[in-house]
Amino acid sequence: MSQTSLRAYVFLDSLQPQLAAHICTTCRGYFPVPGVASLFVEIAPGMAIHKVTDVALKGTRVFAGTLVVERAFGMLEVHHEDKGEVRSAGELILGHLGAKEGDRIKPKVVSNTIIRAIEPMHAMIIDKIRFGSLIEPGQSLFIMETEPAAYAILAANEAEKAANVRLIDVTPFGAFGRLYMAGTESEIDSASKAAGDAIAAIAGK
Repeated sequence: MSQTSLRAYVFLDSLQPQLAAHICTTCRGYFPVPGVASLFVEIAPGMAIHKVTDVALKGTRVFAGTLVVERAFGMLEVHHEDKGEVRSAGELILGHLGAKEGDRIKPKVVSNTIIRAIEPMHAMIIDKIRFGSLIEPGQSLFIMETEPAAYAILAANEAEKAANVRLIDVTPFGAFGRLYMAGTESEIDSASKAAGDAIAAIAGK
């Protein structure tokens, strides 16, 4: 039997409004609301995420919002208005895995791009495939890819805290996490910096 490894461990003390709304459009579990504490855990192999979910739900009062089993990785999101409950869920998960928070993989930014004054046709294509807000022609578009994938959530939350931007889409599972945000040039520059700083500040192996 292969050993379960911790890929990502992301605790958010306050889920931002747009990110909370985006999770609600894509999750199949209990919807979070803005301001709740949230925990994203990504592990390998993927099917082991079910036991992780069981440990968290039996030991605390957290709600499971998102559960994804991929070919190689599994991802779980839990949340609660009581930060202590979410912290406790995280401790139980780490204990089950025989890991510490610092055993997670140190994230890296795979790509970081800003497209200035996006063309109308480009904006329309993105609008057809997003689950968040619309991007309008002429706005700037910020795109970030992270590895492991779940760290795209951290980037999204911190960017939303720092700047007046629109969350277009975020995918926190798979081989890479992907974040799309739109806004004015100056706000997108601020969002990009906040996202990059958040990723750089995470310790891990």
